[in-house]
Amino acid sequence: MHQTTFANNETVTRAWHITSAKGEVLGDVAVRVVTALMGKQKADWTAHTDCGDFVVVTDVESLVWTRNKGEKKIYKFHSGYMGGLTEINLATLHAKKPEQVLELAVKRMLPKSQQGRDQLKRLKVYQGGEHPHKAQEPKALA
Repeated sequence: MHQTTFANNETVTRAWHITSAKGEVLGDVAVRVVTALMGKQKADWTAHTDCGDFVVVTDVESLVWTRNKGEKKIYKFHSGYMGGLTEINLATLHAKKPEQVLELAVKRMLPKSQQGRDQLKRLKVYQGGEHPHKAQEPKALA
């Protein structure tokens, strides 16, 4: 007889992963990152427990996207005040804040709950190839 094991906060071990976004498609990188942040690649993944790992993404300034999404994809932000809607396309946002493009893609794929917000805190995004997490010895993200 087999017994099902469930992960809980005491048994979860968090690893560090690193990936480079140089020349990668935005959506493909985001899917790999979300899978690692949620911990769905682990054998003991449990939906009600945060089993995810830390993920470091470098070289986000060289992300690419398919077709003409740079001009067609519109991000909308609202300040909360009347007339406070700001619209910006993907190419302009990527030119100004390349880290925010990947963070928004990942944030919108995660669960809209406290667990999703905790998982997003473990995402570290940097321009260029340098990052301050060498001491954690991150492994390459598959």
